[in-house]
Amino acid sequence: MANLLDQLKAVTVAVADTGDIAAIEKFTPRDATTNPSLITAAAQMPQYQAIVDDTLKGARETLGATASDKEVASLAFDRLAVSFGLKILEIVPGRVSTEVDARLSFDTDASIAKGRDLIEQYEAAGVSRERVLIKVAATWEGIQAAKVLEEEGIHTNLTLIFGKHQAIACAQNGITLISPFVGRILDWYKKDTGRDSYEPAEDPGVVSVTEIYNYYKKFDFKTEIMGASFRNIGEIIELAGCDLLTIAPALLSELQSTEGELVRKLDPVAAKAMDIEEINVDKATFDKMHAVDRMATDKLAEGIKGFEKAIITLEEILSKRLAELEA
Repeated sequence: MANLLDQLKAVTVAVADTGDIAAIEKFTPRDATTNPSLITAAAQMPQYQAIVDDTLKGARETLGATASDKEVASLAFDRLAVSFGLKILEIVPGRVSTEVDARLSFDTDASIAKGRDLIEQYEAAGVSRERVLIKVAATWEGIQAAKVLEEEGIHTNLTLIFGKHQAIACAQNGITLISPFVGRILDWYKKDTGRDSYEPAEDPGVVSVTEIYNYYKKFDFKTEIMGASFRNIGEIIELAGCDLLTIAPALLSELQSTEGELVRKLDPVAAKAMDIEEINVDKATFDKMHAVDRMATDKLAEGIKGFEKAIITLEEILSKRLAELEA
């Protein structure tokens, strides 16, 4: 009998949720996705020191000797995500997701400018924009920035999706892909209810992604759904059939080493037959739905704050390493 990972790949695109290039080589996903926390972790691994050092040296050359270490580290942060993305694209046949600075999550114009800059870096390195997804936090401002980028032929991945209102707004604005955070939704409900665990089929994160999937397929939205942030393989098994699932190396390994029958749970034909009400999500509706969804409100704010913290940590690491290189 085939292992669960091979069976999953037959019905869902498997994406590696990591900045660790060695892990991507091991599991041969079609796509890969990174975020500030993953890039920060990868940047501290000895095997990737050369990438970090080359990026720092390039940033120094660009800004010149008079620029402060902090200024060089800030530019290097922007470039490092692309540096890792370029390495990843040498391995995966599909796309890599590269994230806009989380500190810009509520600034539409700055997010647009940053998205354009990231694509320019990839294209300058000879990579087509078709192979890159620009990740933007799914605030209302982020969604509007992504809409503009999509209109310019820059494909986007709207991250930190916790509520149905975010998902619908993304679909209505022509976003290429969304990343609902399954495990973080579960974390919130466990804390809020005091429950230690949920069965996979009733896991609140699984229920949320299933609802979004059925809504998209019912109304023929082209936006892809990529479940993310998993806590266990039970969640992944329950979402077999989702467009994409981005999975951390530890869970990819567990799926690969587990044999059994994998049953497809999400199906577009079944979704078409469902009785689902279509909702138009403008800004007023988005704000209203977000305000009454305690989980989405809490987790979106927490997620942005967490990514901001990772960026600051990485910039401090880069600044320290630059001082060592130039000592």
